[in-house]
Amino acid sequence: MKLAPVLALSVLLAACSSGPPVPDWKMNAQSALERATGAWMAGRDLVEQNEFAHARSDIAATGKVDLLIRAELIRCAARTAALVFDECAGFAALRADASAADIAYAAYLAGQPSDAALLPETQRAVLAAGSDTAAAAAVKAIADPLSQLVAAGALFKANRATPELIAQAIATSSDQGWRRPLLAWLNVQALRADKAGDTDEAARIRRRIALVDTPPR
Repeated sequence: MKLAPVLALSVLLAACSSGPPVPDWKMNAQSALERATGAWMAGRDLVEQNEFAHARSDIAATGKVDLLIRAELIRCAARTAALVFDECAGFAALRADASAADIAYAAYLAGQPSDAALLPETQRAVLAAGSDTAAAAAVKAIADPLSQLVAAGALFKANRATPELIAQAIATSSDQGWRRPLLAWLNVQALRADKAGDTDEAARIRRRIALVDTPPR
């Protein structure tokens, strides 16, 4: 799983083969962040917590607060992808040292007004879209699955989720085998079917939820 498309972290994640040897902490932190994100998407909370703690420790040892902030934002982004509405506490604790771009991205993840020019490139077109339908199309055009789900989650938090956006988020989660966001988006779809009075569709979706909702190994 590549995290760079979600949030620009080239200083932390990029390893240039033509330059000097990459310090162990960079490689270790990248691997731990990727494992943490994968575990979160699979619903393996304890693994996610342990792997993120390893990544955070490696970064904190350098004293690079800016990179620690971005690691916390990666964690927040994964939660947005799965429609988790908890406060981004790790970022909040470091907010005093955050850049304008970091603050803009955190606001975007929370579904709040944000400056599109300060966001990662994959998210700019989504925020700049003039209508909910156009925003859904912009999300569908994002090639990276994790970035796509982050954008979909941000739109949902901003009350801009269309049926097409929900269907796309479900398809992407399913294709990747990501249990946590798939269950979250299926539940949204089921509730909308309930609200529309489509009991057959709601029942069909809940049968799918029951299939997915098994404890991860």
